[in-house]
Amino acid sequence: MTTLTARTTPALTHARVLRSEWHKLWTVRSTWITVLTAVAFVLGVGILMGATYTSDGGDSDVDTVVLSLYGSQLGGVALAVLGILVTAGEYATGMIRASLTAVPRRLPVLWAKATVYTATVFALSFATALLTFLAAQLFLSDTDQAASLTDDGVLAALAGNAAGVTLLGVLALGLGATLRSVPGAIGAFVGGVLIVPEILGMLPYEAMDTAVRYFPTQAVGALGSATPLPGAASPGTALLALLLWAAAALAVPALLLRGRDV
Repeated sequence: MTTLTARTTPALTHARVLRSEWHKLWTVRSTWITVLTAVAFVLGVGILMGATYTSDGGDSDVDTVVLSLYGSQLGGVALAVLGILVTAGEYATGMIRASLTAVPRRLPVLWAKATVYTATVFALSFATALLTFLAAQLFLSDTDQAASLTDDGVLAALAGNAAGVTLLGVLALGLGATLRSVPGAIGAFVGGVLIVPEILGMLPYEAMDTAVRYFPTQAVGALGSATPLPGAASPGTALLALLLWAAAALAVPALLLRGRDV
């Protein structure tokens, strides 16, 4: 009987954990709502900016990619909420107990959630950024904001925008796993990630001004511009800063998972 059980029970592998998290992500309604909301924000605002732009309107100095992807700020918030729901949502429903019982080592559950979320959101964000840029250019082709994907820095900025939005969402996912509360994590994300850097940036201290450049939202802005932004970090430094923020956000719940019962 023991031999038969060993032969018929599927082995627990990283691939199976990833597949489980993939199915969990796409079988809940909140995923579709947040994803469609994010796409609608980015695409809708991009088309609006393109349709209403005039060369003498005072926005000629704005980077073309930044102008087209203004909606990614709102779309990024929607995807950050999705990241929080991926982790904190399971604690709210109690589903996390079943997940951790099925994967006793625990940490693979967190890594699988982060991996599936990262791959999904990057692919979605990059495709949306491409579509939005091309749609906006239908209106901007006869203006001083006319550009193409082959122009210097454009494709890199579109990919950078997608990477920035994705890492911002991973940070939110880590907050959700740490606080284990959807409202608490959303409040911490809005307050700590979106609002606090803006307040610190208004302080009359040069050192604070320099530090704020490497905060998550400011780093995302630097990544999503085809031309260097004045006073912003370089794209490479901004990407490194975001990677460190995301890693730190995941390290905390990883430590908590090893020390708590659930």
